[in-house]
Amino acid sequence: MVGSDPGSLGLGFLGLGVMGQPMALNLARAHPGLVVWNRTAARCEPLRAAGAQVAASPAEVCRRSRVVFLMLADGPAIDAVLGRGTPAFAANVADRVIVHMGTTSPGYSRGLEADVRAAGGRYAEAPVSGSRGPAEAGRLVALLAGDPAAAAAVRPLLAPMCHETFECGTVPNALLMKLSVNLYLITMVTGLVEAFHFAARHGLDERRLRDVLDAGPMASTVSRAKASKLAERDFGVQASIVNVLDNNRLVAEAARASGVASPLLDVCHALYGETLALGHGDADMAAVLHAIESRTDLGRTPVTRPADPTRGTAPRRPI
Repeated sequence: MVGSDPGSLGLGFLGLGVMGQPMALNLARAHPGLVVWNRTAARCEPLRAAGAQVAASPAEVCRRSRVVFLMLADGPAIDAVLGRGTPAFAANVADRVIVHMGTTSPGYSRGLEADVRAAGGRYAEAPVSGSRGPAEAGRLVALLAGDPAAAAAVRPLLAPMCHETFECGTVPNALLMKLSVNLYLITMVTGLVEAFHFAARHGLDERRLRDVLDAGPMASTVSRAKASKLAERDFGVQASIVNVLDNNRLVAEAARASGVASPLLDVCHALYGETLALGHGDADMAAVLHAIESRTDLGRTPVTRPADPTRGTAPRRPI
């Protein structure tokens, strides 16, 4: 079984998307032997330049690694990459620590842990809080859950990617914590966007609003970043509308399953769905401004009974 000495572990990383690529780059700089794979091969080239080794397949990454990080779009992508449900799965996970760093439903993570352990591997979930900027700077916040041996093996390896790691106990508590954080993030950013829309439609200087907010007690790293985007109408992606919709759905499903009300989240779901329908799915979440502007321009009344956000799934960003 896998030991807990990080220095003795071969490391692999699967999934080099918007978040995965900068995360893997930081890991490669600390561990030059990192082995990586991505479905779109061109995404591997910056890793190769940073000293990582590029594998021809996910199975090769697993074969050459003792700890395998997954930063993949969703459960089906994880299942496909690991060969879950096929004989290849056991060969890919046995005697390894599998680290799920993306955001899926808590129930999915619980089931994946059970299958990994049944196949002779160990499992930890370590979803991260933060967007592309913090990922590039190695300033993400990791939420770690798993059995003590797996968590002990994984925790020191997160340092190049995450400036803080919070242990959350057993699976799926880290994902539940991530969904709690995302609920706050979605509703907070949507409120900020609405405030900018209100100010703009009353003829106020949006840059002055940004400066007022930055100087006050509500300022945060997120508010500063999004306020600047809104003031400049810069919708270059940090966290996309598509990704926000998917995270909104995951939170809503967990809320419904436990009988928890989520009224603000439900309104946000309607707004981000409208933004997607307007053609802004790949834009930053600040582009929800388009849906709010559209409601104003069309004279729409507020939505009081939004569609159930647990129905349907937003299209996924390719790995």
